[in-house]
Amino acid sequence: MAIIVLFTDFGPAGPYTGQMEVVLRQMAPAHPVIDLLSNAPIANPRASSYLLAALRHSFPKGSIFLTVIDPGVGSERKAVVLQADGQYFVGPDNGLLNTVAVQSRQVQWFEIVWRPEQCSMSFHGRDLFAPAAARLACDAADDLLRPFTRHDLDAWPVDLAEVIYFDHYGNAMTGLRYHEGLAGKSLMVNGIVMEQADTFSAVAEHQAFWYKNSSGLVEIAVNKGSARQLGLDVGTVISFGK
Repeated sequence: MAIIVLFTDFGPAGPYTGQMEVVLRQMAPAHPVIDLLSNAPIANPRASSYLLAALRHSFPKGSIFLTVIDPGVGSERKAVVLQADGQYFVGPDNGLLNTVAVQSRQVQWFEIVWRPEQCSMSFHGRDLFAPAAARLACDAADDLLRPFTRHDLDAWPVDLAEVIYFDHYGNAMTGLRYHEGLAGKSLMVNGIVMEQADTFSAVAEHQAFWYKNSSGLVEIAVNKGSARQLGLDVGTVISFGK
């Protein structure tokens, strides 16, 4: 049974997540819905794409990700479905799904050609993407999709050496996946040099450090503090010494 996973920039308050959920409950009542993230970087599909690509690995094959970071809603951008290594991603074609695509081995793109009788120009999440995700979950996608081939992702970075997200604690995730070549290297950001540590308790209170987080990304933290105090923001560039 497919899990439907919500990934949005709607925020924890307001009606938008609930309005999408009610569509899913009505159209795919047998399928569990998980609200994975509602505070993705606002109106920032590029940064959000690296976060989505990291978080997807917690979910099994067959999962359907309903992804809505859509500052161009109502414009000419396509509505698409990406099938990547056995998972499905429904959302706008604005870069949000590109990182999943370039990090995957088996990829197929589809345009959502079906349109509902009524579709708000400002809320495709509820009126287009949620019904599309529900139909995929229920194997009712006969007239929903049209495959297409794209050749425009060669220049899309597989990893991104920038801050992409701050969690509840103020820790700064980056779009750079950890690899052994980074072990023991110093990270530099905003003129600050910090060393790697495995745990918060391994450094002094209020000391900045970097580590491999639970999703496999390079993350910056301050023990008993916030990485925001380092002057970081989404888009801040990081680098590593030799």
